[in-house]
Order: sequence, then C-alpha cells, then structure tokens
Amino acid sequence: MQLSEFQTDKISNYLDNEGVELESLKNDLHDHLCCVVEDKMVQGMSFESAFAQAIRQVTPQGALNIQQQTIFLINLSKISRMKKLMYSIGLLSSISVALGWLMALLHLPGGNKLFSYGFVALVLVFVPMLAYDRYKLNTNRILTEKLKLIFGFSSAFLAGLGVVFKLLHLMGAGIILAIGVLLFAFAFLPFLFLGLYKSSLEEAVE
Repeated sequence: MQLSEFQTDKISNYLDNEGVELESLKNDLHDHLCCVVEDKMVQGMSFESAFAQAIRQVTPQGALNIQQQTIFLINLSKISRMKKLMYSIGLLSSISVALGWLMALLHLPGGNKLFSYGFVALVLVFVPMLAYDRYKLNTNRILTEKLKLIFGFSSAFLAGLGVVFKLLHLMGAGIILAIGVLLFAFAFLPFLFLGLYKSSLEEAVE
C-alpha cells in the first residue's frame, strides 16, 4: 500500500518535531517508518494506529535518542583514532628517551640526539594531548579536582619544557624550569594532599 503525500508529510513532521537534524539519519528513519506503516495498513489497520505502532517499534525511546546514539558512535570512532595516535606518540617518545639515555650512558653515537628528540616529543606533543584528554573526561568534577589536573599537567609541561630548553641550550631554561617546579610544589601538591586528606576522612567515616 502506497502512503499518501499527507501521510508521508506527517511522518516527516514527527521527525522534525523530535529534533532529528542529521539528514541521512532522518531519511533512513522516514523510509523505515513508512515501510512499517504500510505493512500494518495492509493488515487492515488505520494510518493513525499503524503510525503509532511504528513509532513504538522503530523509535521506542524517541527519534532524538537514535540521533544521539548515532552521533556517539560517529564520535567514538574519531575518539578511538585520536587515542591510538596519542598513546602511540607517548610509547614511541618514551622508548626513544629510554634508548637514548641508555646509549648515552654507554657512549654510543646518537644517544644524546635520540634522547633529546624523544623528550621533546614527550613534553611538547604527548603531555598536552594527554592533558586535554584528561580534562575533557573530568569536566563534570568538582573545581578542586579540575584545578589539581590543570596545575599537575602545567607544572609537568613547564618543567619538561625547561629541560628541553636546557638540552637545546636556549635562553630562559632556568626560569621556565623554576616556574614548573614552583607550580608543582605550591599549586599541584597542596591540591593533591588536600584530596588525599579528604579521602582518608571519608574512609575513616565508613
């Protein structure tokens, strides 16, 4: 049974009212709903009854919920690729630092360069990526936890940057390193031990 233009428009209006904005998803849901409605009308049901049952069957939690799940799956694929890239950089740069340090100790050629390149990649690429990833995961946490995260990664980045400047014999290395260490000592550590103190109190109460 072929639906009339009025009936197909009513299905389209339902999807619009639900807030479905992804055009490809809207078209797929529209076609699916139309097919289900047509099948039920062939069985002798009225359009209104068939449409109501089709909604319950195809979009039991609402069409908007399907869109949210679709967006999540799309983003999940992107997030997965991003995490693979991030941790691959972290792994390779850490291996480079370890091998470079070992080669330098054994006075093998290229050890210092390998250590320097690995450390630069670790500090300037991996640490900022990891900090951004951790911050996104903790956006709903209390302010003290977010500040601890910010101060921790900032101090690590600045201290690492200071070491990079030292390795490359650039000006300002001492100042950057000092700021990183001071930030670690007087900003990150107080929040860290405050959190540990609160956790110990909660454990004592339990």
